Amino acid sequence: MSKHDASPHVVPVKMLLAVWGALVVLTVVTVTVAQFDFGELNIIVAMAIAAVKGSLVVLYFMHMRWERPFNAIVFIASLVFLALLIGFTLLDSTMYQPQMIPHYAPAIHPQ
Repeated sequence: MSKHDASPHVVPVKMLLAVWGALVVLTVVTVTVAQFDFGELNIIVAMAIAAVKGSLVVLYFMHMRWERPFNAIVFIASLVFLALLIGFTLLDSTMYQPQMIPHYAPAIHPQ
């Protein structure tokens, strides 16, 4: 029989509440920032806030902060492959550009 030293990591409630509070604050920041127009930086600001929120969830609620490095490598590799999948899909969509009907959908924010 092999011996396993794996034991669950218990996260203090104060830490979980602090992370939850940070997520609530970042949600308020997201809603507040959505009221302003940063031009081409809109998507960068939104994705940066979402990345911070996602990182907090992964690190603390999914306990990746206390996992072995191999699990983090597997998680990051899966994100890279997801980005590749989405990237190749977007590259392929340009092939169908001539078939798309121009002005089929109304503009979200007409200028």
